[in-house]
Amino acid sequence: MKVTADGDFGEWITVGGNRFYPGYIIKGRQKRLMIDAGINLMGPAYITSLEKIFGDKNALDYVFATHSHFDHLGAIPYLKRKMPHLQAGAFERVGALMKKKSVLDLMTFLSDLQRGFFQNIVGEEDVRIEPVDFEFHLKEGDRFDLGGVTCEVYAVPGHTGDSLAFFIPEIRALFAGEAYGIPEGDKDGHVQVEFLSSYDDYVSSLEKLIGLQPKIIGMAHMWVFTDDDAAGFLKRSLEATPRYRKLIETYLDAANGDIDAAVQSMVKKEYDEKGTMMQPRESYLQNLKAQVRHVAQISAF
Repeated sequence: MKVTADGDFGEWITVGGNRFYPGYIIKGRQKRLMIDAGINLMGPAYITSLEKIFGDKNALDYVFATHSHFDHLGAIPYLKRKMPHLQAGAFERVGALMKKKSVLDLMTFLSDLQRGFFQNIVGEEDVRIEPVDFEFHLKEGDRFDLGGVTCEVYAVPGHTGDSLAFFIPEIRALFAGEAYGIPEGDKDGHVQVEFLSSYDDYVSSLEKLIGLQPKIIGMAHMWVFTDDDAAGFLKRSLEATPRYRKLIETYLDAANGDIDAAVQSMVKKEYDEKGTMMQPRESYLQNLKAQVRHVAQISAF
């Protein structure tokens, strides 16, 4: 099934926040983990979810980020201010990135573009993005016993160089941010391909994730796939990836290799005119620039 990322998924998983920026809460018998904490503006919503689920926000022990983008870890500074005991984890370089003023300023800028949609959540809360420590520098092979269920860590570069996947083997649940792309709009068959740092790594990571044979896939935004639809989505994502590379090459060819011109043509046609993508335009544009530059390099334009 393909269902919205809301509520409970069996005994062990509850979605915090909302379907646009879901925080997947794994409810172990000894430890509780939240996977991803979206834009900073969502911070108060995650606290509200924790209080509703557990009766106490301090019941959360860990928050892990799938990668270094603002819409997957922007709320971590807020959560750590509210819960000083909370331990955060991400790929090693993420901790250093979250100490750089230029990175935090860009995250703040991108988040503030959406403030109007989330003001009812933020209210008067201080949700600023500030330098934050990560207690765990996560890597492939790490395992966390949560009590009754285990969280396994896999390196899945390609979307970013610091992308990680979190797999709960007892229930075959997988959470990998955008390492497997995202559904494009509401159409079941369309996948928005998300390689930014490396096409080859992205394909290899998809093949690795397919090999895990997940029965539940928590998408970065909006959706959860279960059972045969989980495997079906991963298969479609892998098939869509070379087609999307070819599409970028077509735009580059039409622009005589001019990267900026190709980007502008693509954003007008693929985003503005089609109107099927849920991603904010500025975020889409930032990602598209990285994709077109990368394809231009590997395809020798």
